[in-house]
Amino acid sequence: MTTFLRNSDAFIWSIGADPRMRSTIVSLILLDRSPDFTTVVGRFQNLSRSVPMFRGRVVPSRWPLPPRWQPDPEFDLAFHVRRVGAPGAGDLDAVLELARVAAMADFDPARPLWEATLIDEMAGGGAALLCRMNHALTDGVGAVEISRLLFDDPQQLGCRPRCAATVPLESAWPPLIGPIGEVVSASAGAAVRALQGSLRTMPGLLVHTTRHPAGSVRSAGATAASLWRAAGPHRRGSSSMCRRGSVRAIFVHEVPTQALHRAAAIAGGSLNDAFLAAVTAGLRRYHADRGTVTEFMVTMPINLRNATDQLGGNRTTLMRFRIPAGPADPAVRMHDIHRLTGAQRAEKSLAYTSVLAGAVNLAPRCYIRSQFGNVDFIASNVPGPAAPVSLGGATVRRQYAFSPTLGSAFNVTLLSYNEVCGIGFNVDTAAIPDVELFRGHLIAGFAELLALHR
Repeated sequence: MTTFLRNSDAFIWSIGADPRMRSTIVSLILLDRSPDFTTVVGRFQNLSRSVPMFRGRVVPSRWPLPPRWQPDPEFDLAFHVRRVGAPGAGDLDAVLELARVAAMADFDPARPLWEATLIDEMAGGGAALLCRMNHALTDGVGAVEISRLLFDDPQQLGCRPRCAATVPLESAWPPLIGPIGEVVSASAGAAVRALQGSLRTMPGLLVHTTRHPAGSVRSAGATAASLWRAAGPHRRGSSSMCRRGSVRAIFVHEVPTQALHRAAAIAGGSLNDAFLAAVTAGLRRYHADRGTVTEFMVTMPINLRNATDQLGGNRTTLMRFRIPAGPADPAVRMHDIHRLTGAQRAEKSLAYTSVLAGAVNLAPRCYIRSQFGNVDFIASNVPGPAAPVSLGGATVRRQYAFSPTLGSAFNVTLLSYNEVCGIGFNVDTAAIPDVELFRGHLIAGFAELLALHR
């Protein structure tokens, strides 16, 4: 059967045509020394065979079918895996500049949508692996799972058996169907199977509706309201972070994982609650001399993966909700955020993620751009390896991720690794031109929160 992009993957792919909404994920792995490059190339070779999309390109289908994955007949691993010397002073700032440019660059649509660059000769004898991929390939949690294929001992990481296995490309990728008649036939077959499933469940639904009419109406109303909150129009909270452009600035911060957990425990919250509370504290500080702000519109990806999902593709849904700018007490703010994020995870619309993505993908691009532009920021919390790992004999010292802004003013991604939370900020400089000032306020927001447990 034809391998069409899922609704969520097709949506991410389509909005990336706008440079302001370019959907590139960039990850940075800092190493204590240069790894064996032959080993690194071999790991990416294995990865590209285990996850077929890493040897595929996106090609359009005839209307109304979504785009589809097609194996690249001229796949050249050397184009995707490169080795360079560290630029400039060879320090972290020099490497972050490479990451900033990577976050803004587009992909060649004639080739698979990823690249990896090993950066040697960093100051102090270190090295770095800079990877970038289109968001249509996978989401943040999926990228961490895929990255486990690169490390020296994936079994040590509790990786699922299929992660480490090399799957023959021919058997891993379903055969593509060429003529349009066969494509339509395949799609029709899928539609028939879906209809059969609906017919099997319909009698039970009718019986339930007949026996409990009031409850059914209330349930339908609650679901409709949840769908509206997920996909309906929203207004932004900040009146100063309004402009949008295509230039990005990135910076990093790090905090001890246990310190963030201890601060969260004071308010009976989670690490994610503390993370959002710290970001909100920084935003309050940044907006203090920019007029009154009472709340921020945030988008939070919610992971929907399970143990049976294959590697690759997006298994998250984006939930939009409002976070109050106050109160000033960080413990009370965490408590409020815990309640708000808990409500998001209970939304009925989560069951309709794929349907929503397909519907939004049909909306006019001006509407999509305006609604994504009304998001103040995106915040992602991605768990990485809890224990130290190595790559080609080199120890991984730190990991950072820079997720796309997708029309928001900035994206902040927390990637935990070996008891440290590496926090990557990807900032739209049209929305936030005074990046250094913004950075100082965000770091102060984390310091304010961590002071709770001292």
